Amino acid sequence: MNPIRVLLADDHDVVRHGLRMVIDAEDDMRVVADVADGRQALEVIRNAAPPPDVAVLDMSMPKMNGLQTAAAIVEIAPQVAIIALSRYSDRAYIQAVLAAGAMGYVLKQSGAAQLLQAVRAAARKQPYLDADVAVRAAGAYFSQRVRHRDAPPQITDRETEVLRLMALGHANREIAAALDISVKTVEVHKTNSMRKLGLRGRIDVIRYAVLQGWLQDA
Repeated sequence: MNPIRVLLADDHDVVRHGLRMVIDAEDDMRVVADVADGRQALEVIRNAAPPPDVAVLDMSMPKMNGLQTAAAIVEIAPQVAIIALSRYSDRAYIQAVLAAGAMGYVLKQSGAAQLLQAVRAAARKQPYLDADVAVRAAGAYFSQRVRHRDAPPQITDRETEVLRLMALGHANREIAAALDISVKTVEVHKTNSMRKLGLRGRIDVIRYAVLQGWLQDA
């Protein structure tokens, strides 16, 4: 049986090399390429023959983050299974990544065994969610999103504008002035959008904004 071909994409050299050592130590898998950003990952996938079976993507890479890279891989090589590697366990963050096409989600702070299990599951086209995340979320939303391919909770254009300005550090009064709406309306949009996305505070909003690429041109 041929080993599982794995592509690693992480902008931290130490992390990437450590992951390579862990994966290459297994008899049933091997790293065929490791790169520092999403653009390089796409270049490998376009030129590889055959392409890797599994792509392990850091979600916080520069130039092209993991979410954008996952969506692009789904477009050019849907046969490549994607595993997201992240420090964050926020519900909205995970939903966005899964909706972009990731087959698995593993926390960076988890043990190596979690990643190896995720790689094997992804190679079999089976979803995998980090055990810590699964316990917190009870696994319900994961099975629904992956099985039915439903979109994550949607927020309106106005709610998006409010959250983006909030992530940029603007106060309610500044947001109200920028959008020509009342402070009360800003508060309503903020409350509704955060409820829909499962965001609990400003830090969650900033993480979500980074994942969506809202702050790249700020």
